[in-house]
Amino acid sequence: MKQSLFTMEHARQLTADTYELVLSGDTSAITAPGQFVNIQLPGKFLRRPISICNWTKDALLLLVRVVGEGTHDLVRCVPGTELDVLSGLGNGFDLAKGGAHPILLGGGIGIAPLYGLAQRMLEAGIAPTVGLGFRSGGDAFYLEEFGKLGCRLMVATEDGSLGTKGFVTDLARHVPECGYAFVCGPTPMLKAVHGLPQLTGGQFSFEARMGCGFGACMGCSVPTGNGYKRVCKDGPILYKEEIVW
Repeated sequence: MKQSLFTMEHARQLTADTYELVLSGDTSAITAPGQFVNIQLPGKFLRRPISICNWTKDALLLLVRVVGEGTHDLVRCVPGTELDVLSGLGNGFDLAKGGAHPILLGGGIGIAPLYGLAQRMLEAGIAPTVGLGFRSGGDAFYLEEFGKLGCRLMVATEDGSLGTKGFVTDLARHVPECGYAFVCGPTPMLKAVHGLPQLTGGQFSFEARMGCGFGACMGCSVPTGNGYKRVCKDGPILYKEEIVW
């Protein structure tokens, strides 16, 4: 974990409530896709945890969905705004455990960490299939960016306005050869994917309300087959075999 100042460089609205942010700063504490940052906002007591979409040695890419005052203020920061950021938090996805042809499944804003994950898999010679789910075509974002990576991409929407009508689980059933999944999204989606009979293993990114973000307060603890684990410190990535619902 590293505390440092990041500078807002760019903000772009992607959908009615989703934004792309680019912050410049020291990203040396970030070691794996799936980690997150915790951002201090003026006038807010608690920091806001945000999944890392991607990063370079001196820049951070975030995808943020506005859900309250904190994220509302964050996406409206003007270029040049300095933000106090804790970076390199949590564990990350382990690329080596997924084999040569894993499937990456994301729902809504949960697609964010899968972008950096897919890029690093391709750089490592791994060929992932990516399945993304949204409520409707109007809620979809980052499809062009995933497409440019060159991985196999499938899309599902609940209303059928874009791609397959249904959920990411429906996409996964069409790819039975992918037995290992990397998953990020809302809890009902994680549970549904966890129950897919084709999966021999997987890594699931969990969300939880956090106090500190680095394991001190225990407020984000969840039960697992190996006892309680802190989403912020022992997660956010949990393995399929240890998850209990």
